[in-house]
Amino acid sequence: MGLFISPKVREKLRTKHNVTEAMIVQCFANRSGRDLFDTRAQHVTDPLTRWFIAETDYGVNLKICYIFDPITKIVDIKTAFPPNGVELAIYKKHAS
Repeated sequence: MGLFISPKVREKLRTKHNVTEAMIVQCFANRSGRDLFDTRAQHVTDPLTRWFIAETDYGVNLKICYIFDPITKIVDIKTAFPPNGVELAIYKKHAS
């Protein structure tokens, strides 16, 4: 499985969310719940955007949003940021 972060997304992660690629990799390694899918009309992608919430190795919670291409096995990171209370509640209810 390969990880792809476009230069534009990488810049947004750095400047807006203070999130690094290493933090994202840690969240993938540390996740325990299942992926949820973003089916909101304004966010629909093909394939659907997946998301999960997990902690980095240093205990920082992040919501990771990505698209997985089953043919190339590439994980295309769309964004990653600290989740809000609503997102945490949704994830706890539907992904645990």
